[in-house]
Amino acid sequence: MKLNERQNIILNLLQESDQLEVDSLSDQFGVSSQTIRKDINHMCDLGLVRRLHGGVGLPTANQNISFHSREMINSEVKQQMALALAARIPDGASVMLGIGTSVSHAARALINHKRLRIVTNNLNVAGILCEQPEIEVLVSGGQLRHNDRDLVGENVTRFLDNFRVDFGIIGTGALDEGRGLMDFDPLEADVSRAILRNCGQAILLADQSKWKRRAMVQVVPFTALSKIITDELTDPLHRQLLLDSELDIIETGQL
Repeated sequence: MKLNERQNIILNLLQESDQLEVDSLSDQFGVSSQTIRKDINHMCDLGLVRRLHGGVGLPTANQNISFHSREMINSEVKQQMALALAARIPDGASVMLGIGTSVSHAARALINHKRLRIVTNNLNVAGILCEQPEIEVLVSGGQLRHNDRDLVGENVTRFLDNFRVDFGIIGTGALDEGRGLMDFDPLEADVSRAILRNCGQAILLADQSKWKRRAMVQVVPFTALSKIITDELTDPLHRQLLLDSELDIIETGQL
């Protein structure tokens, strides 16, 4: 079940405001209140939002939504980011792929590469690549998170520390101007840190909506990255922060 354009816009608006009113959304989109309520009901059924009196809000602060629900948000944007990443990964490379839906899109974009060696804790990545004979996949053990389709914990970080790869690919729960990469779970942050300390090039996949999200666990500052692939940087301050951190910036909206 995909989101339509209006529903995606509502989700992005909710990143900027804790609550939106049905009547205001009806006026903004030029549709009836009943149509907006149907949109809200659909997104509530998917676990993306929660109903409020006369309006809609995001799920509880600092709690991430399920993998299945996140996979539908900005899916076309994530696909373009994944294609931009795949174009920069040569055949024969070694790659660590971490947690998240953007990383799963990256795995799909890599399926036609040759002689890749993939190291991952992401079961969705393993499932996507399992039938590709040209791609070797090494999967960690660890604690299974059913809703996220990944493995976390000390077994994962010890496993990742056994390797040194060409590229480390991660996503993030949120981006903070002062703290850098943020996530919702300390175990997620541990995995991302392990990937970043064991790779030659550290690449972040993060669309612009991540600047508007709130998460409580700091992962790393921007200086820990080599490259960010995003859809667009609309805020000059964000661009300057990344440039000051000496990141290579790729914007898929400008490709």
